[in-house]
Amino acid sequence: MANYDRYANAQGFIVVYPTTRKDSNCWDVASTQSLTNNGGGDSTGLVNMVKYLIEKYNADPTKIYATGSSSGCMMTNVLLAVYPDVFAAGSCYSGVAAGCLAGSPGSSPQSADPKCASGQNVKTGAEWAAQVKAMYPGFNGSYPRMQTLHGTADHFVEYYNLAEQLKEWSALLGVEFSQNVTSTPQSGYTQMVYGDGTKLVGYSAANVGHTVPVHPDLDMAWFGLA
Repeated sequence: MANYDRYANAQGFIVVYPTTRKDSNCWDVASTQSLTNNGGGDSTGLVNMVKYLIEKYNADPTKIYATGSSSGCMMTNVLLAVYPDVFAAGSCYSGVAAGCLAGSPGSSPQSADPKCASGQNVKTGAEWAAQVKAMYPGFNGSYPRMQTLHGTADHFVEYYNLAEQLKEWSALLGVEFSQNVTSTPQSGYTQMVYGDGTKLVGYSAANVGHTVPVHPDLDMAWFGLA
């Protein structure tokens, strides 16, 4: 698990490390409840935690961010999709697009429909965006900024899922692919820039499996907390 404590201490922000014990310690990113705004699933529970912390510590509600790896990345996608009015941005590692596991009997490697993790759930950006917008049909605002990383040698949650995430958020944020930047943030990584790079970026990590190592400095920069 990533540790952001020293950044929180230095910059004066609150960091929380939620976990789940259900479904082999994997977040529910498949049920209708979790994929519906205020539907009562894991996503609602996490947002209620956020709202509690905002009230208790007088936190800035415009600076709420989500990050995670593997199942945590899947939930990061879901949180930003289902609660776009709560989160300002997300940064995550080795996950899948929001809605990829919709209707699956579970969300863990043992319980999930394998079609998603194997990269076979392929849609257009417009199709992904329509699925996301149906999760919160009353929302008419802007969606959160997204940064997502994936390894080319990931055969647990296949690399193809990076493209599906980028199609989803490209459509939601209204930005198109503009350029690749090699050796960023390090050798073997390629930054995939959409628009001017302020709303959506992806990172392809050559020969990296599951999961891409967490890059806290990259996360902090994306969140504007550096």
